[in-house]
Amino acid sequence: MEISHEDVSFGRCAKLARVTNAEAYDRGFAHLSSHTVAPLLALACTSRAPRLLDVGCGTGVVTSAALALGAEVTAVDTDPGMLELTARRHPYATIRQATLPELPFEDEQFDAVTGNFVINHVADTAGALKELRRVLRPAGTLGLTWWKADEMTATNVFAEAIAAAGLPYDPPARPFTGNDTPPRFTALLAGAGFQAATVETLRWRHQVDLASWWTDVVQAGGARFGMIARQPPETVESVRAHYDRLAAPYAREGFPVCAYLARATH
Repeated sequence: MEISHEDVSFGRCAKLARVTNAEAYDRGFAHLSSHTVAPLLALACTSRAPRLLDVGCGTGVVTSAALALGAEVTAVDTDPGMLELTARRHPYATIRQATLPELPFEDEQFDAVTGNFVINHVADTAGALKELRRVLRPAGTLGLTWWKADEMTATNVFAEAIAAAGLPYDPPARPFTGNDTPPRFTALLAGAGFQAATVETLRWRHQVDLASWWTDVVQAGGARFGMIARQPPETVESVRAHYDRLAAPYAREGFPVCAYLARATH
């Protein structure tokens, strides 16, 4: 494992807070995103123990699965708390802090690159794709997933609850929105030099205890819903009441969720 002190260096209190947020993320969002791990790795792990780069590793759901398949995994993320948790759980992975579109690796270093719901957080999509291709060996494989925003009931229910509570809400801009359709993203992959690009649609039901889902999403913080926990208690209670009402129809069968999976080769 490679994890430098300058990569993950912060005070004890800040560290505990970051790890606590990461643990909440792991119970919530990471569980949600784990549904796409198997198809994401299907193309990447076609050879024995490939050198795989897990970009935006989060708490390591892809890293864990890739290690189990025999891959030699390097995992990168921008968040120190995520890296701390992933490093603790997966001592045989190489852990580095990095933020797209810049990666601290030499050209053609990996046989496969995967990114599970990270490309949708990158402002410079075209630049990020070129960087991912740079670190891939010739004939190496790329797999990336992102959410279909208008079919993300599991998180949209929080935005709807905030609005129903009358809380001023200015969510962060989605820089990826202009690139999130399969035709547009396929064109970007081709523009970055990738070959044989395809995009698959994945749909599933996210079955989860509704009370736990509320707790984990709110505790995880983040740019979109971290503001809930910072409100006065009575405001939090109002948002929670609307969440309970809006989420109730999905208690039995789960939230309908949709994502895209792009595959391509160097």
